Amino acid sequence: MRLTFLGTGTSQGIPVVGSNHPVCKSTDPRDKRLRTAALIQYNGISIVVDCGPDFRQQMLSNPIERLDALLFTHEHADHTHGIDDLRPYYFRQGALDVYAHPFVHQSLTERFAYVFAVKNRYPGAPELRYHPITKNVPVEIGGKSVLPIEADHHTTKVLGFRIDGLVYLTDVKTIEADQIELVKGCDVLVINALREEPHPSHFNLEEALAFAKEVGAKRTYFTHISHLLGFHAEVQSRLPDTVYLAEDNLIVEL
Repeated sequence: MRLTFLGTGTSQGIPVVGSNHPVCKSTDPRDKRLRTAALIQYNGISIVVDCGPDFRQQMLSNPIERLDALLFTHEHADHTHGIDDLRPYYFRQGALDVYAHPFVHQSLTERFAYVFAVKNRYPGAPELRYHPITKNVPVEIGGKSVLPIEADHHTTKVLGFRIDGLVYLTDVKTIEADQIELVKGCDVLVINALREEPHPSHFNLEEALAFAKEVGAKRTYFTHISHLLGFHAEVQSRLPDTVYLAEDNLIVEL
């Protein structure tokens, strides 16, 4: 199985528009971050987790001929507003399989009515074949079990996913004990680490490190990173040996 980080930035990306923050001015390519998303591949199957505003650019940098499934973690704009750029895949392969919690689906149908309309759908809009998912109920995609894991993003519920030894979680602030049990013992953990200072809806660096230690991940990669966390090289130098600051287009083999 292969994991590709399509984007590792927070909702504004890095650099932030109009910002003079030193990280936003960095010339290190690892400090350039598109909005958070991932590509998971196995046995000829390609799954994308989240489809944000940078989806088109991400798929040009990491081209795949076929998209077998799209998993949504939650409904926020930085994770969903690339829906219209699914059209090239729809034109080539027909209706696309999309997995999301019913609350997320309801939000998307309101914001993208021209895509989700049952009747008189706008010609050329991508046709999305919706599959409802909820925590603790695995679904099979391409011969593998995908287990949704629930966490809290302030007042918003988010779903992460476990596929074999990979656990992908983002936009987590708190997570219940029974869901933590589903993460334990994973080979690779992906988890958000926004910044050093506490935040009301995201793990900060201290919380993300504590979570990685609690679940006993063999390797941990931090994503959904703000410019306020600091320069990639400096932050990485302070992390434990089995913990890594992810970067855009990073490939991890499992």
